[in-house]
Amino acid sequence: MANTTAVYARIDTDLKENAENILSQLGISPSGAIQMLYSQIVLTGGLPFEVRLPVKKPLSIDEMTKEDLYAELEKGINDIKSGRTHTIDEVNEILSKR
Repeated sequence: MANTTAVYARIDTDLKENAENILSQLGISPSGAIQMLYSQIVLTGGLPFEVRLPVKKPLSIDEMTKEDLYAELEKGINDIKSGRTHTIDEVNEILSKR
């Protein structure tokens, strides 16, 4: 058997319980998940995900600058021109899955 050592960390109780519930559904033990994380750190030479502050996105048009609004409208226009559109039934189906 491989030489093993213990890793100790203090984390929020709710976070631990929620994560372990998901891991259980996936059939992965907490130790297995930590082993996977450490393996990916070694393989990638860093964290296997991007670590940065989230970009604050406006929650409503009232919070957007004029430039932000124009940029969002431009994205929509480009989607329409590229044929990236959905019917109302497709939108309802997508939303019902969320």
